[in-house]
Amino acid sequence: MVDKSEQFAWLVRLGYAARGLVYVMLGYLALGTGREAGDGQSAVFDTLQDVPLGTAVLWLVALGLLGYAAFKFLDAATDIEHHGSDAKGWAKRLGSAASGIAHVVLAWTAYQFAVGTKQQANGDTGGEDAAASLLAWDMGSLLLGAVGIGFLVAAAMQARHAWNASFMRHVSGRAPAAVRPIGRVGHAARAIVFVLIGWSIVQSAWFEQSTEVMGLGEAIMALSGNGPVYSLVAVGLILFGVFSLIVARYRIIPDLGRDLRRPRFRA
Repeated sequence: MVDKSEQFAWLVRLGYAARGLVYVMLGYLALGTGREAGDGQSAVFDTLQDVPLGTAVLWLVALGLLGYAAFKFLDAATDIEHHGSDAKGWAKRLGSAASGIAHVVLAWTAYQFAVGTKQQANGDTGGEDAAASLLAWDMGSLLLGAVGIGFLVAAAMQARHAWNASFMRHVSGRAPAAVRPIGRVGHAARAIVFVLIGWSIVQSAWFEQSTEVMGLGEAIMALSGNGPVYSLVAVGLILFGVFSLIVARYRIIPDLGRDLRRPRFRA
C-alpha cells in the first residue's frame, strides 16, 4: 500500500513535470512569433488544448501545478527543506511562499482551460486578477507588497543557484551530469524574469494599481526591445523547463512521515 508521503512525492514530481512543460513551451513561443509569448501561460494552455487528449493533459498540468504549490506552501510554513530559522532561512521560506502563489495562479489558469471557461489566450491577466482581488482586502497593498518582495527574494535565490549550482543538493546523484549546466543557465533566465515580475508587483502595491503587475509572458516581452537578451532568456527558459523535467525524476523529496508533519516546524 502506498503511504501518504509517497503519494505526496508523486504529486510533487508531477508538479515539476508540469512546470517543465510550461517553461519549455513558453520559451519556444518566445523564440517563435514572440507575440504569442506575451499571453504567457494562457498561450501555453491554449496550445495544449488543441493537441490530442489536450483536456486530459490540462487536467494533469493543473493538478501537478497545484501539488507543486502545496509543496512550496508546506516548505514556507514548516521548513520541510531545512532552511533554518535565521534571516537567510526565513528569506528562503518567503521565496517559497511567493513561488506557491505563482503556481496557484498557473494551476487556476490551466483549470479554466481544462473545464472550458477559458478557451483562448486573451492576455496574461492571471497576475492582474489576483492582485486586484488582494488589493480589495484591508491592508491588501501591504500583503501584495510582501508578495512582490517574495518574488525579488526568489529572484536572488535563482541567481544564487545559477552562480553556484546549489540546487544540486536537492538532486539525486543518479541524475545525468548535464543537469548541472542546464540548471545553471535555466535558473539565470528565471532570475531575470522574477526580478521583472517582483518589481512590477511592488509597484502595483505602492500605486495600488493591479494593472502594473506583469505575468510570465509580459515579463518576457518586456525584454523584447533588447534582441540578444530576449533570445538568451527565451533559450534559458526552455533549458529551465528541461531541467524541471529531469528533476521530476531525480528530485529528492523530503519524507513527510506518517503524520505528514515531519520535519517539525523550526522556529
